[in-house]
This record gives sequence, C-alpha cells and structure tokens, in this order.
Amino acid sequence: MKKYIVVAAAAVTALLCAWVLARAYTYKYRSQDTIVVTGLGETEFTSDLIVWTGTLTAEAQDAATGYAQIEASKAKVQQYLTAKGLPADAVVFEFVNVEKQFTPVYNANGNWAGQRFAGYGLRQRFTVESTEVEKVETISREISSLIAQGVAIEAYAPNYYYTKLDDVKMGLIETASADARTRAEKIAVNAGARIGGVASARMGVFQITGANTNEEFAAGGSFNTSSRNKKARITMRIEYRIK
Repeated sequence: MKKYIVVAAAAVTALLCAWVLARAYTYKYRSQDTIVVTGLGETEFTSDLIVWTGTLTAEAQDAATGYAQIEASKAKVQQYLTAKGLPADAVVFEFVNVEKQFTPVYNANGNWAGQRFAGYGLRQRFTVESTEVEKVETISREISSLIAQGVAIEAYAPNYYYTKLDDVKMGLIETASADARTRAEKIAVNAGARIGGVASARMGVFQITGANTNEEFAAGGSFNTSSRNKKARITMRIEYRIK
C-alpha cells in the first residue's frame, strides 16, 4: 500500500513540475511577444507672460533719510512705468528692507579692532507682471535711464512664462503617443506581424528649453524661464502586444 502511495505522490509531483514549467514557458513567450518603442513630441511656442523685477537702493546716516530717498525713487519708477503705458496694478512694490551697515576698524599695528557704524542701507524690491511681453521687455532695457534722475536701481533680466502650458503638455503626449504607434507599426510590418493593444506606457520627463539653443536636458526635467521663445519636448515609452 505504501508503495502505491509513493508512486502516486511521485506522479502528482511530476505533473505539478510539468505544469509549472509550461506556465513559465508560456509567460516567457508572451512577455517576448511585444514591441517596445519610444515616441517623441516636440513643439515651439512663444511666451505670453513676462515677470520682471528690480530693486531700489539707498544709503543714509539715518533710516528716515534713507526711506525718503526710497520713496522718491519709487515715485519716479511709478511715473516712468505709467508714461510707458503700463497700468498701475501691473507693478507690486514689496516692503522696504533696512539694515545697519558697519565698516571694519584696525589699530596702528594693522590688527582688526572692531567695527564702526556707517549708516543704513535700504532696499525695496518691485515686480512687474504683464501679458504685454514686448512692452515690458522694452521697459526693462530702458529703465537705466532713471539713473540720470538720481534713482539708484538694480534691474534684472526678465523671466518668461506661458499660461497655457497644460494644453502644450497634453498636445505633446498625444503627438508622442502617435509617433510611438507609427514606429511600432513599421517594426511589426517588417516582421510580418501586426500590433495589438497597449501592454504598458510610461511618460518621460517634460523638458522646456530655449528655442534655437544648445541648452541641455535635465534628468528631472528642465524649465527654461530666460528665453521668450521656447521649445517643449516629451517622450512616451509604449509597449505594444503583437498579433
């Protein structure tokens, strides 16, 4: 009796092993019966929003005098922007930052002996945000003319943005997906097969660089704000089943 039980157990074990091997072979075959392609979507666009910043500065022996200088400079900047056709609500002035300034003091031997109060340094940052990109661009280049009027100002290069970026991204996903399918179809035809449904899909990182530049892509995605004209790029890695 025990002999029959052992034989039966061995038979069952053999059947199980055969079933496992068959499943493994079938899975391996099916996993290889696909095509993996990468589709590309690219487009160029022009920014429709500009953000430009600058800083007013002043130095004085007492804070009140320095603040009066900042206020006078602020009034001239506001007048300048209004004269250039920019609405008042397009510019925002932040709080005035006041800092004490000190100069180092050295003794007769040239050794540091401490520091002496030298007055106050005041700074007020302002930001211009507008959809009138070209107008603000011109203003940012010509703002230095206020220096002749006694305005101490530090102006920076504008930053450029696009308010419909989500639409651009969705369009690129569609383009990249269509490009991937075209590539897969060509591969399948050359192999005498047809593509079926999508087994998996993965989107690459969203890259925005300056148009007509050699700007490099970043692993986590790039987001150019220094160029008015931009190029957006996205990839789609899609795996298709083969019929």
